[in-house]
Amino acid sequence: MANRILHPPPSTLNETQFIAEYGGIYEHSPWIAREAWSQGLDSRADEPEELAGRMAKVVHCASIDEQLALIRAHPDLANRTAIGEQLSIDSTREQKSAELDRCTAAEFERFQKLNQSYRMKFDFPFVIAVKGLDKNEILSQFGQRLHHDHDLERCNAIEQIHRIAYLRLVARSSLRT
Repeated sequence: MANRILHPPPSTLNETQFIAEYGGIYEHSPWIAREAWSQGLDSRADEPEELAGRMAKVVHCASIDEQLALIRAHPDLANRTAIGEQLSIDSTREQKSAELDRCTAAEFERFQKLNQSYRMKFDFPFVIAVKGLDKNEILSQFGQRLHHDHDLERCNAIEQIHRIAYLRLVARSSLRT
């Protein structure tokens, strides 16, 4: 049976090394990696599913204010890529995979309007794991989620952030037999 293992294996790293390697899994929020490390990492944490679960638990135990800060650490979709503001390496790659760096003028304008409306309503950016989605699917979900209430959308954003983190961990792993 083959499973995935992270490289470098988290269980072999000291705190500084772990935060340097895995502190960016959650966008601009190394506090999550720091807390996960402080709770102890055995060899099970070398698998992306296990480490993702441990890091997600840190977020779920965080205060609502900390969760909101985590959501707010994420970029607006299409906006920063299109206008050249700084994105994390992972966010840049993820947005490019959904071709958000190649929006037509009309698509770009639609993203801008949705970003603005969403931020005005929720006071945080729209967050979605874009891997495997195209611009039209993202825009559709954007429009649907704009009609949610604040608590539901905060939960949706956190769920999407966990998916992003998991996908980032899988990308840092390889199959082991």
